[in-house]
Amino acid sequence: MERKLAVVALGGNALLRGDQIGTIDEQEQNTTETLENLVFLINEGYDLVITHGNGPQVGNILMRNDAGEQLYNIAQMPIDICVADTQGGIGYMIERMFRNVLNKHGINKNVICLVTQVLVDINDPAFSDPQKRVGKIYSKEQADDLTSKNGWIFKEEVKSQGGYRRVVPSPVPTGVMNISIIHDLARKGNIVIAAGGGGVPVYIDEKNDVRPAEVVIDKDLASSLLATQIGADEFFILTDVPYIYINYKKPDQEIKEFLNYADTLKYLNEGQFAKGSMAPKIQACLNFIKQGGRKSVITEAFKLADKKYGSKITMEYEDDRR
Repeated sequence: MERKLAVVALGGNALLRGDQIGTIDEQEQNTTETLENLVFLINEGYDLVITHGNGPQVGNILMRNDAGEQLYNIAQMPIDICVADTQGGIGYMIERMFRNVLNKHGINKNVICLVTQVLVDINDPAFSDPQKRVGKIYSKEQADDLTSKNGWIFKEEVKSQGGYRRVVPSPVPTGVMNISIIHDLARKGNIVIAAGGGGVPVYIDEKNDVRPAEVVIDKDLASSLLATQIGADEFFILTDVPYIYINYKKPDQEIKEFLNYADTLKYLNEGQFAKGSMAPKIQACLNFIKQGGRKSVITEAFKLADKKYGSKITMEYEDDRR
């Protein structure tokens, strides 16, 4: 049986549901339920690379940064270190839960987590237009003090209870470091967890040294890039909706189960997908298909194994059931 290579991006309620506070018990239970859905991919001959989000977790770390500095004069850690922390913590949790799931199903495989650096271009226009909100909400006085002390940039929170949040750039990822190692490990049958939270953001300076970047990389775009660079056959995004919809939450809402590249791009350009949620996922899927990937799938985290769910994007219309 020919083995296919797939990248599976865990996001949305794959790790943490919206109505939960984020205890480790909740996260482990959600992760286990999600990973149960990946067993069928292994049984169907897929080699797997898993990526994951880190939004709530890195937000918590940034707030612990703030509390530690204010209460105990503990030095703040930069964003790259915070992302690396989440890669280790979440990656460990996924690895341990997956080992237990595999043991339950009698599958003997290695599972390994790699702290993964992802490259950005220091000249990306995003660096001059920071928009990604991170960390807690501050008062105007606190925000001004942190701007003076740390050089941070803040924007007013118009849609919430007011206050100000730090904003950082979100540049387009340009490369994944150690990509050949990720590819080789996966192709030898190991399950690899990599590029968590969009990857630890770094750039190459004029001396060819690796330098940290105070940015946040979109996790879906980074996952798509990783999938392209390892030559994956398929790219899965597991989120909190079972399908792609057009006219979402309107009276004429419509499920799109099978889509080709051209139609999906048309819907994206028409503004059918919300910029802060589904649009980056659609763009990531299109990037993968454009670069030669065979199929992208977006579905709910706990419904991947049920093939009647999920929207499938291919270059040409392809009505199959995976």
